Amino acid sequence: MPERILNAATKMSELTTAKVNEIQNVTKAAKILALNALIEASRAGEAGRGFAVVANEVNIISQQVTSIAKELQNLFATEARDLRGTAQMVRGARLSDLALYVIELIDRNLYERSCDVRWWATDSAVVDGCADPDDVKASTWASKRLGVILDSYTVYLDLWVADKNGRVIANGRPDKYRVKGLDVSNEPWFRQAMATNNGGEYSVADIERNQHLGGKAVATYATAVRADGEADGEIIGAMGIFFDWEVQADSVVNSISFAEEEAPRTRVMIVDCNYNVIAASDGMSNRNERFMLQVGENGKDSYLLEDGSIVAFALTPGYETYEGLGWRGVIVQKPRNDLRTARRHIALTSTTTRQLETVR
Repeated sequence: MPERILNAATKMSELTTAKVNEIQNVTKAAKILALNALIEASRAGEAGRGFAVVANEVNIISQQVTSIAKELQNLFATEARDLRGTAQMVRGARLSDLALYVIELIDRNLYERSCDVRWWATDSAVVDGCADPDDVKASTWASKRLGVILDSYTVYLDLWVADKNGRVIANGRPDKYRVKGLDVSNEPWFRQAMATNNGGEYSVADIERNQHLGGKAVATYATAVRADGEADGEIIGAMGIFFDWEVQADSVVNSISFAEEEAPRTRVMIVDCNYNVIAASDGMSNRNERFMLQVGENGKDSYLLEDGSIVAFALTPGYETYEGLGWRGVIVQKPRNDLRTARRHIALTSTTTRQLETVR
């Protein structure tokens, strides 16, 4: 529907410009005839006086026609702008709703990750491994248990368990990622996990690349492992789970089905709180790009760029106990070719107005 309104406004602009140009040409011809008539009347002297009156009347009528044409041009131009404005509002509302859908989908997905880490940190194999980190049998069993979990939860690259000193004692994919014995005591996720007050708390950070996981982008969730798996038990270690961000985020930003005509000129993104592009439907989120939004005070809104592109966005609302990280869903849609033509017609209409004023 917005595209139909925009097309109607475009056609109205084209028709108005064409008809005003025709009127302009007619009035120009009439003015020239009136001028010639006045010249001939002056040459005829007293005999041409009556003809001069007619010529003056023709000139006056031409000026009136020019004035009416200008009024019509302004009227149609205003109506066309109103139609375009209405269409842009409708299109902006639709795209901002879709941007909200994208960020809500991510929020719900990441909420589940926060539940996973708190649940798995109470697994008996994980707890026993942290209770006696030097027990090879216990740590081996913990790794096997993590591997079983990963067989079912394919959204993760790996799951790590570290003792209270920050030494990794088990991971779910030891054949692929040889991190056992790795010191993670200075890693933010470990320190934040060790600082949690109870088993209901967890930590999460913005997307980053983990060199120990092949340099892949991950969303890391972590929490403390507590004695006997009790929510208020003594902290005996930490668990970190690494969400495979690139694969999972790509599926989200490409989950919206746009019309065949819209898809090539539409880009869906997720940006973090610093406006870094952390996912994009065109697969270009790996180039350290920032997309600065004109956010204002609204959590969900849209606006136009100078080239006619529309930018729509929505701030994360969070989901259940997951508050979100200040991320936003963003959709940028370039104008259609005929809409670019409409913008040129606006400029042409302005030129026509100036020409009419000059003739008048």
